[in-house]
Amino acid sequence: MSASPVRRTLVDQAVDRMRLCLERGEWQVGERIPIEPELAAQLGVSRNTVREAVRVLAYSGVLEVRQGDGTWVRSAVDASDVPQDLSRATLREHLEVRAMLEVEAARLAAERRSADDLEAMRAALSLRGEHLNKRRRSVFVEHDLAFHRAVVEAAHNPALAKLYAFFERAVRATVRATLDLDDLPEPDYAAHLRVFEAISRGNSAAAVDASRALLQPMLDALDPAAPRRPARHQADT
Repeated sequence: MSASPVRRTLVDQAVDRMRLCLERGEWQVGERIPIEPELAAQLGVSRNTVREAVRVLAYSGVLEVRQGDGTWVRSAVDASDVPQDLSRATLREHLEVRAMLEVEAARLAAERRSADDLEAMRAALSLRGEHLNKRRRSVFVEHDLAFHRAVVEAAHNPALAKLYAFFERAVRATVRATLDLDDLPEPDYAAHLRVFEAISRGNSAAAVDASRALLQPMLDALDPAAPRRPARHQADT
């Protein structure tokens, strides 16, 4: 049993070195990587270790094992690293990325929204309302997310929708954080309403301005040069 941790470590090292080959462009998308014996010699590990490392990267969608035809590069990006990288990002970094996604989504939504899209946004906004202490925080957060999700859906860009869905866990965390920090302004109902009204009018410039204005006060409050106060701990009742 003592050999198991060592084996995992060797596999991890092999995976890291294979990722480096991808990042450096030594292996291009659509190309076949070296066969198992060559790769074992190149990495200085056993063929079993190479086999396990290939399995890890195939599972994450980077490599594709074709029986009888070797292993091919499917993607130069390993998405399995993204959740861990996001967890290390700061709140301000999360908000900056969120702003990029939501501002562009608002612009596209103003140009492409349908009547059903507007109804979905209106319903979500109505449920969101203002943040009231008598409501459970988790319920408020989900209603807030539903509005932003509806805006993204109204952009009618499947790639953007998938990207936002992937990032939604981080968005949920930023919304919760705005309720936990005394000096972090939580966007109110009126600010959200301005986003909806601009989209409803089909005014993409106004939608961009309103969406950016929604998050900018929080970004300003999180400026590294600004004085900070400790977070308050609030029970989710």
